[in-house]
Amino acid sequence: MNIAVLSGKGGTGKTTISTNLALLLKANYIDCDVEEPNGFIFLKPEYITKQYVEVEIPEIDEENCTLCGRCVEICKFNALAKAKDKIILFDKLCHSCGACILACPIDAIKFTKRTIGVIEQGKKGEILLKRGLLNIGEPISVPILKELLKDLPEEEINLLDSPPGTSCNVVNVLNYADIAILVTEPTAFGLHDLKMAVELVKRLNIPFGLIINKYDENNLYLKEYIEEEGIKIVGYLPYKKEIAEAYSKGKILIEEKEYKDAFKNIANNIKEVLL
Repeated sequence: MNIAVLSGKGGTGKTTISTNLALLLKANYIDCDVEEPNGFIFLKPEYITKQYVEVEIPEIDEENCTLCGRCVEICKFNALAKAKDKIILFDKLCHSCGACILACPIDAIKFTKRTIGVIEQGKKGEILLKRGLLNIGEPISVPILKELLKDLPEEEINLLDSPPGTSCNVVNVLNYADIAILVTEPTAFGLHDLKMAVELVKRLNIPFGLIINKYDENNLYLKEYIEEEGIKIVGYLPYKKEIAEAYSKGKILIEEKEYKDAFKNIANNIKEVLL
């Protein structure tokens, strides 16, 4: 069972909720925010192992290349350019499709590999913790997400801490999700981005529930929209300065009884409403 935790924008408390729920549900925690994974700061895994992620890129045999330019013509990603005396590769634009190899009439191109990031894996008690780390400056993170999300334990609960927003990276994470938990905050910006996230999970036909973070009962931004859409609310976290302070210090909220009760209520609602 894979549960994706996502939000329409950053800063809504998605990682706070994911890490605390992982501990409470004894679920594996998979940090899919490969450009800025910070769940390990709170969960502090032990026995970390690393696996580097590589992608294939073309390597051109300059001695045999006739500069016919067919590889440049066929590349739809503008990763190749013909200069006066060589073919130039812009490796970060390459999508490893192999079209250039097929187009070369004299087999002067072959694949080689380069590293774009790493998968780190550790344990906290019996819980599996994994995260993907995209190298700085790398524009394409999908290969890391695919490596991170393959072969997850099928008989256990895996919490997928999704990237923020509704980009293709989020869609890739949702492709592995059985259900989704959306996290929002009661502000105009929060409502705007929540609508996009709701539209996304509906289009992908994924059952979902909603957690409202920084909840203020006097704030009515969300109420009308939630009622109109018939969205299931699985829990609330209060708007408190102490939570922001705990986050800034890398602390787990369920160590405090008040917040542990709130997360217990959320966990029970997830089991009753979504599982």
